[in-house]
Amino acid sequence: MYKKISLVLLCLLFVLAAGCKDTPAPLSVDRVDDPSVPEITHTESKFAVNPLTGVADLTMGKESYRPVAVTVNNISVAQSVQTGLGEADIVYETEVEGGITRLVAVYQDISKVEKIGTVRSARYAFIDLAMGHNAIFVHHGQDTTHAGPHLKDVDHFILDVNKGGARLSNGLSSEHTLYAYGDSLWKELINEGYNLQNDSTATWQQFADEDNPVSFDSSADEVSVSFSGSYKTTMKYDASSQKYIRMFNGSKCKDYVTGEPMYFKNVFVLNTTIRTYPNCNDGKNHREVMLNSGSGYYFVNGTYTPIKWEKGAASNPFRFTAEDGTALTVNPGNSWVCIADQSRSKPVIS
Repeated sequence: MYKKISLVLLCLLFVLAAGCKDTPAPLSVDRVDDPSVPEITHTESKFAVNPLTGVADLTMGKESYRPVAVTVNNISVAQSVQTGLGEADIVYETEVEGGITRLVAVYQDISKVEKIGTVRSARYAFIDLAMGHNAIFVHHGQDTTHAGPHLKDVDHFILDVNKGGARLSNGLSSEHTLYAYGDSLWKELINEGYNLQNDSTATWQQFADEDNPVSFDSSADEVSVSFSGSYKTTMKYDASSQKYIRMFNGSKCKDYVTGEPMYFKNVFVLNTTIRTYPNCNDGKNHREVMLNSGSGYYFVNGTYTPIKWEKGAASNPFRFTAEDGTALTVNPGNSWVCIADQSRSKPVIS
């Protein structure tokens, strides 16, 4: 009997000893590298897509804010002290009075731009351009006859010394010395309680995928728009950067602070009617710029195509189409938009 018990105990000991051993690791199978089966990786973009340019270069969250549109001096004597235009997402150029043009520079994230300027007074069409982006409109003064009453229709901010801006000595008279400081201006808008959230997430235009850019059959190494006898804006294609360099009356425009040329990926020329306001008795000969609809041209990558455009109501954005009415696809990048008289300022393309 004792022998039987001993045998039972011995069997139990073997079973217990086997149970105390480490569980064997599962068999591993080496991965077969098959190039036809892509390796799955999970990456998350650190940047948001800029709705004004279609480029993923914004700090996350900035895409949901309203843009800021700034009126910028373009009189010939002050062009040498312009700054911040190359950092704008969109720049509009059109006539004001006396054969000169003025600019509206639009920024999705103005806080990252050190200086913008010089800043000048508002005109009626500039307010419509800002409203088309639901932008906060920044200016210093206005023409009181036409733009003044229209300012009530837009959220606007009057830039001044120690209020988002400063006058800097640049060798010119005082009216050509006021600059906006992007970060300070943005903080002023916050402190003064402006509504900064945008109610639309739509992009400015229909943008192409960056890996599949658009080009056209007709070449355009250069396009010039003569707004008057003394004001000719030229965009010259630079193949190395695949962008257009801004030129004025034959000279390359450079940023006053950085000394860098001003590059723009997309160039638009919009043909319209521009005239002196009827029955204008203020002696200023301010120009009325029609923003209803018309024809035009789109230039990109050293090529161009005819387009159609429409805007209409002040709060409407621009809508660009091909000549057949289908939506125009625009390459991602910043844009320069010339709004020119269709009878006097037809573009010269070469």
